[in-house]
Amino acid sequence: IADWLFTTPAGLVQFITGAALVMVGGYAFSDFWVWAGLALYCFAGACWVPVVWMQMRMQKMAEISLRDGTPLPEQYWRMERLWVLLGSLAFPALVVVFYLMVAKPV
Repeated sequence: IADWLFTTPAGLVQFITGAALVMVGGYAFSDFWVWAGLALYCFAGACWVPVVWMQMRMQKMAEISLRDGTPLPEQYWRMERLWVLLGSLAFPALVVVFYLMVAKPV
């Protein structure tokens, strides 16, 4: 639920306001820091989309295991490892995006 209430709107607002600030600030979308930031932002988004799908599947598996009193299936743990991997890739990408927006290196 948090992804739909917070992450999705925040991601859209960041993209729209970021593009507006580039234009208002007189920067070019061809500047290195802008296109590098956009590329990393898209990369992080590409990591996030499957994570949302996996979270929904993992929640369902957990509900079934709880209801039936059975251990979580191996598929749950495979998804959990992929979930951690994708998050571990997306987070530093967004940290670099933040750096690029602040430092604006040439």
